[in-house]
Amino acid sequence: MSAPALSGVLEAAIYVDDLDAAEAFYGGVLGLERIIRVDGRHVFYRCGATVVLAFIADATARPPAPDALPVPPHGAKGSGHICFAAPDQGLDALAAHLTAAGVDIESDFRWPHGPRSIYVRDPAGNSVEFADPALWSLDV
Repeated sequence: MSAPALSGVLEAAIYVDDLDAAEAFYGGVLGLERIIRVDGRHVFYRCGATVVLAFIADATARPPAPDALPVPPHGAKGSGHICFAAPDQGLDALAAHLTAAGVDIESDFRWPHGPRSIYVRDPAGNSVEFADPALWSLDV
């Protein structure tokens, strides 16, 4: 029996240590639409058809309260990675925007098969990539 087809990634989680700093970066610099914030635990953002979940790791490691939704404990320690799709023709403007916002560009290059990626760090040290969607085209 084969697995059912999946249609994409619905949400991606990153772990942060300061929700205000996460909001300044993801909501302020990147302009993502905030969905909800629960102080001391998380802030969630809409990004196209995907949701970016920014959690305080220690808060998500605790079991849910008896009257809460039964979401199992989860979390990660240390820096993670998230990649945002950005069309190649918009990457120059994005790089200029990030630089103007005081965000250091860690790396900006083209992969051997042509697509470009720009890497920065968010305030929690997560690796944040902006890449031409052709990076993962079916021809790779």
